[in-house]
Amino acid sequence: MIESVRLHNDDPRTLLGETLFTETVKHFAQRTGAPPGVAERQVVECVRYLYLLSKYGEQLGGSFLPVEQPIDDIWHYLILQTREYAQLCERLPGGFFIHHRSLPYEDYQRQTSREQLIEESLRWLPLYRLEFGPFDEEALPHWTMARFLHDEVGLSLAAIAALGTADAR
Repeated sequence: MIESVRLHNDDPRTLLGETLFTETVKHFAQRTGAPPGVAERQVVECVRYLYLLSKYGEQLGGSFLPVEQPIDDIWHYLILQTREYAQLCERLPGGFFIHHRSLPYEDYQRQTSREQLIEESLRWLPLYRLEFGPFDEEALPHWTMARFLHDEVGLSLAAIAALGTADAR
């Protein structure tokens, strides 16, 4: 079995390997027209998502994908790199293969109460902070609930970071 590693800062290269990381960034920069720095951050946030799902699968299992569509598209791309994706899953803290099932958001909304949708989305925020520190301006656009709380509700990044702590108001 491949040894599990902890994801530090913005270093998904540890998990993906330099070649796959570079190929993925290049593919999405070309496909979407995003600047390489944006595509790189999208790959980082995808790996962070998978890391959290692997480490906190029991708490997060069954939750709807809390990231924006480009992150999901990157996940699809990684899955197609079957050997490397299987190795990535083994390296993540849970050490298990992370399966993907597509379900349109509208269908999920019909199956789930509004309160449950909100609770599921909010569940990710303190775990993200615990593992990677608070959301910054570059991570914010890629995580649906964090972006919503910031852009629509008007919460500061500090207020979002405090959610799920004794400091939250």
